[in-house]
Amino acid sequence: MSNIDIKSINTVRVLSADGIEKAKSGHPGLPLGSAPIAYELFAHHMKHNPKNPDWANRDRFILSAGHGSMLLYSLFHLFQYGDLSLEDLKQFRQLGSKTPGHPEYGHTVGVEATTGPLGAGMGMAVGMAMAEAHMASVFNEDGFDIVDHYTYVLGGDGCMMEGISSEAFSLAGTLGLSKLIVFYDSNGISIEGSTDIAFTENVVERMKAFGFQTIEVEDGNDIEAIGKAIKEAKADKERPSFIKVNTIIGYGAGKKAGSAASHGEPLGSEALRDLKTGFGFDPDESFKVDDDVYENFKSINEKNKKIEDEWNKLFKEYIDKYPDKAKLWEKYYSDIDESLIETDEFWSWDENKAATRNISGSIINRLKDLYPNLIGGSADLSPSNKTVMNDEGYIKRGDYSGRNIHFGVRELAMTAITNGILLHGGLRAYCATFFVFSDYTKPMARLSALMNIPTIFVFTHDSIGVGEDGPTHEPVEQLAMLRSLPNFNTFRPADAKETVAAWYAALVSKKTPTAIVLTRQNLPQLSGSTKEALKGGYIIKEASKATPDMILIASGSEVSLAVDAADELENEGVATRVVSMPCMDVFEKQSKEYKDKILPNTVRNRVAIEALSGFGWDKYTGLDGRVISMNSFGASAPQDLLFKKFGFTKENVVATAKEVLNQ
Repeated sequence: MSNIDIKSINTVRVLSADGIEKAKSGHPGLPLGSAPIAYELFAHHMKHNPKNPDWANRDRFILSAGHGSMLLYSLFHLFQYGDLSLEDLKQFRQLGSKTPGHPEYGHTVGVEATTGPLGAGMGMAVGMAMAEAHMASVFNEDGFDIVDHYTYVLGGDGCMMEGISSEAFSLAGTLGLSKLIVFYDSNGISIEGSTDIAFTENVVERMKAFGFQTIEVEDGNDIEAIGKAIKEAKADKERPSFIKVNTIIGYGAGKKAGSAASHGEPLGSEALRDLKTGFGFDPDESFKVDDDVYENFKSINEKNKKIEDEWNKLFKEYIDKYPDKAKLWEKYYSDIDESLIETDEFWSWDENKAATRNISGSIINRLKDLYPNLIGGSADLSPSNKTVMNDEGYIKRGDYSGRNIHFGVRELAMTAITNGILLHGGLRAYCATFFVFSDYTKPMARLSALMNIPTIFVFTHDSIGVGEDGPTHEPVEQLAMLRSLPNFNTFRPADAKETVAAWYAALVSKKTPTAIVLTRQNLPQLSGSTKEALKGGYIIKEASKATPDMILIASGSEVSLAVDAADELENEGVATRVVSMPCMDVFEKQSKEYKDKILPNTVRNRVAIEALSGFGWDKYTGLDGRVISMNSFGASAPQDLLFKKFGFTKENVVATAKEVLNQ
């Protein structure tokens, strides 16, 4: 271990502690304990070029323990990622700064994934490693390993306690993702004290059971041992690797070292002085970086630039030798070609009645031929979700060329993995499960929205139409939950044309995830459905006069019910407009003029119909309107009986509309 390595590590530690102290907020424990791990990895083992942080063949690093963000920011400053300055470090956790409390993808250059919920980074790392393996199977040729990089992730005891890490690592071991290397910062401390109060399992044995190579580093300050462990991990070509590094939380911080007191609060002036003095820094100086430290990081950058230059040379030879692969590469890394799905053929559907899940399955199989970089799967429900791409194979150990993914019964990890596939770059990804189990996907769907990545969710069995499976499987509140997410579009289509619109919107989206919520039961194809569904809400059946007496609003399977009720009301002399609302989120983004045209303020007689919770519909029905919705969890019975029991019938819609008219 050279003196400059030691000095560089300690500079990372002190910068991290200074940033947290100035903010009067943060988590110094992890940066102080894990700085040697991160430095050794970034300085001597990772392929990365801060001047080109989006280089396709870079190694990826995710800080799953996102509370230790100052570790990343200190490294990014020293490596000059995005010209992150000392002033930026001084603005840690402040409004509008480049250094928020937890790493945010797309906000700070160099951050590969938004982390905060513990364990989330572990799942996304598995997705990145899966993407690397698949892309390598598509593009690499003899002598041209143009996709050849590792995914590294660092987490702590909390990440290992969270169930998502077990879900994700179980799949990673099953698939033999050998270019995934996990660092476990094992310091035995959590917020409440020693981890022994709630966490006594043998984590290494657990990881062995998952199929990982396991390596242990006894002293977290021994960068030679850390480096040896990384080399050993890379040497295993059959298994992912798990490196347990025994560290001391808050290392160097006087009496606070090794205790929960250094986990989630600034060190305080006394412990900070102890830290600086012990590491040979002036205790009266803050945010100090010596020139020789900057020179060390500069020399590392120069070495890494040469590695990228060598890859660029190889890539040029590759595209000259394999021009067809070069065109395919360009297609993978370009925005979706919208012209491919703007054809009459793509929008057409022949069958009269069909479940929207079946229609979605047909659409997926149209899309797979148009977009070779589409990849996805289901949480062990693909026959029910209709999400299999025919004749495309499955990703499996030793053969990662398939485009279908067996996620297993792991909805939470599935979503994190799908996010990771998207974050890797080059691929468009979807995942699927029953709608009621979207509860399990929610934390990672929230991260999809927060990261501005267009993850696609296919949720089937969308209402009490699930029927005999009963209330445990009948989604009620889930649609309201997803609609409440910022930057998240939730489509519940009524027929084939609206299902096509949902997929179209999902594919062309660049920064917003999309959920497509689909029926199990067959639905009629509605004569009034159009591409206007892309606006989120539109008139699917117009009233018999310019200013309607009544507006019925519905989504999904209830739109055809609304149309039937409108026919009955028209027969009784009530001019009734039907508005299909497949996506409230998109409708809200339309111009005021358009929204007023669809739902004019002059028509206050309104009834909304949806076989789920009515939460949120009042913004369209107003004080004078009514909502026919679910106010319970449902029941176990054939779907027709359930729709009748809970009032989703033509007769009840007509009666409710009359009550509104006569109030």
